[in-house]
Amino acid sequence: RAAGHDVLWSGDWDRDPGDTEILARAAADERSVVTLDKDFGELAVVRGQRHCGIVRLVGISIARQAHAIEDVISRYGAELSKGALVTVEPSRVRVRPAD
Repeated sequence: RAAGHDVLWSGDWDRDPGDTEILARAAADERSVVTLDKDFGELAVVRGQRHCGIVRLVGISIARQAHAIEDVISRYGAELSKGALVTVEPSRVRVRPAD
């Protein structure tokens, strides 16, 4: 939000609707999901659930998460908007393009 992005945080909701519903809501609103949870990628790849891009942060410190997200958006925004899965680790970034 501080960087001017339109952000919807699931922690603002009254209850946790679960990963399937979070991914469905994000897709309906044409939003990418940023997560620490590998289950979103599984929902997208294994179960074929519709989505508008997923960014998974792995081993990224809280202090570096905002910077990592900004970097992913600036470098891979076009791929995300097409449904890519982007995994960010301290030493590398992996991009799985949409099928």
